[in-house]
Amino acid sequence: MGIHREGRTWLFVSFIIWVLTTAALYMLKTNLWLTIIMSSFCLLVFIILLQFFRLPHREPLLGENLVIAPADGKVVVIEKTRETEYLQADVIQVSIFMSPFNIHKNWYPVSGVIEYFAYHPGKYLIAWHPKSSTENERSTTVIQRTDGSKILVRQIAGILARKICCYVKPQAEVKQGDELGFIKFGSRVDLFLPLDAKIKVILNASVKGSQTIIAEL
Repeated sequence: MGIHREGRTWLFVSFIIWVLTTAALYMLKTNLWLTIIMSSFCLLVFIILLQFFRLPHREPLLGENLVIAPADGKVVVIEKTRETEYLQADVIQVSIFMSPFNIHKNWYPVSGVIEYFAYHPGKYLIAWHPKSSTENERSTTVIQRTDGSKILVRQIAGILARKICCYVKPQAEVKQGDELGFIKFGSRVDLFLPLDAKIKVILNASVKGSQTIIAEL
């Protein structure tokens, strides 16, 4: 178990605040219970951040014709829709909602070449809101596989998530199970798959990033 690099500054600052707050209250001879309460609160914030930015070691479940989960969370959408940003085609959308208690690293669901990437500033609607996929702050990545099929992955900010980190490099070759990015403080990841994809998950299922098979192509 490690700590994601996106959280190291947060953890360092929160730890310093905890130490300085406790030391200051003690030196000022503040009421004992107030000192305990304030110190405990700062420690709780540090622990919450520690669990949020935790990064377990995982060996990705790989398969040439498999689409693996790009994120931890719960499947909140499985439906046929029209993707209008880039694919301009009818697709199957599978959406995964990430709570603040999930691992927030994101993985590439398939191997291929980055054909398209775009970042869009936007709103911060609740992540499961139907319009969050098109109106919230988001990043869109399209991966073209060797057989020519295209998989679109969309990272979406939510009401708490205010920072999408995406490590995509256009035209780069990427491998299934490698790190795509990180979303801070809860959000959602959408997958847009070809209509002939065989979906292997059900609505409300809990999935694990890089470990759960979402579909077979």
